[in-house]
Amino acid sequence: MSHASSWEQVLDYSNRANPYPFYAELRRSPVTRLPDGTYLVSTYAEIASLLHDPRVSSEISRNPATAAAGVSAEEGDGADMTPTFLSMDPPDHDKFRRMTMRHFGPPTTPGRIAGLEPRMEEIVTELIDKMAGRSRIDVVDELAYPLPVTVICELLGVPPSDRQRFRVWVDIALQSIDPGLDPETQQKKRAEAGAELRAFMEELVESHRKSPGDDMLSAMATDDSPEGSLPAEQLVGTGLLLLIAGHETTVNLIANGALTLLRHPQELQRLRNDPDLAIPMVEELLRYEPPVHFVPFRTALDDIDIGGTTIPAGASFTLLLAAANRDPAHVTDPDLFIPDRPNNGHLGFGGGIHLCFGAPLARLEAQIALTGFASRIENPRLVDDPPPYRPSPFLRGPSHLLVEIDDISG
Repeated sequence: MSHASSWEQVLDYSNRANPYPFYAELRRSPVTRLPDGTYLVSTYAEIASLLHDPRVSSEISRNPATAAAGVSAEEGDGADMTPTFLSMDPPDHDKFRRMTMRHFGPPTTPGRIAGLEPRMEEIVTELIDKMAGRSRIDVVDELAYPLPVTVICELLGVPPSDRQRFRVWVDIALQSIDPGLDPETQQKKRAEAGAELRAFMEELVESHRKSPGDDMLSAMATDDSPEGSLPAEQLVGTGLLLLIAGHETTVNLIANGALTLLRHPQELQRLRNDPDLAIPMVEELLRYEPPVHFVPFRTALDDIDIGGTTIPAGASFTLLLAAANRDPAHVTDPDLFIPDRPNNGHLGFGGGIHLCFGAPLARLEAQIALTGFASRIENPRLVDDPPPYRPSPFLRGPSHLLVEIDDISG
């Protein structure tokens, strides 16, 4: 099988349940040139290097692949909106990320995420309590999705009445960056979701500006720090980024985690007996079954010699994080799930200046959700293995995870 066709197999929905053999094929060459002139990078050392390389651009406007797909600078984050720090290079990236981070974490707001832990535990308890008296549950619909959605909405200050409005829009917006779709379909889906999402966030920002609360969106909208507040367009775009990215990847992390534990009952029992195992276990899950499989839309600002291949200036490339995480040159027994594996150095949150902004939040949510799942759900058994998967090869996780159970413990 050629490397190009291995990539086609990764994108093929019929292989969504197990793309890893095709990633292994791609790793036979650290860098692969595809027929369309773009490149894939699939080995750990090369990806780790590129994640920290200043010759790599994340700006959508520089990227010929996104330009060919009709993606303008205003559409770079998956919907029709002003680009956020996610699709910027320094110095703009550093400025806007810093202005957002000061309302999220250290050093300005060190206790915001840790302070959410009791509320997360309360939400997980309530969600699992609702499963009592049932013989079958859907882990995605009843745990993996509602926990991060509730948390990010409370963190940002999205009223409960609005939380169901954006689910369909978000699904469409995420489909718009699916590399398995043709450019025309991507553009159509982007336009379909973008206007409604943007109007939703503009309305929300304005209401928080007029009547601020103690949430993160209010803090950003009324920021009077010396560096100033985010421009109005940036504030709307960043609000949408945090709302979407703040739950979508965590849904996959929790669902993939529950599926992995169900396939490894001895590890499920270990977590039930020792809740502290959740901390290293989530790190291993981020390596073994990461919620984000690759980083697309990177552009070489100069010729980059990497892995025996030159990626020419102006070329577009994709970093295959999921392939790197199972690179045997980096980690021993990469296809084994070893929850207490020491320091696996995973790329589940990316790396470099674009290291996942919400990583501390996602870690904590997954630890609490999976501990609750292991400790309270009696004798869980998979109904379908593999379960049905969401369409995207990029944000990969089960769309549903049906589980038969005996009972819920107190």
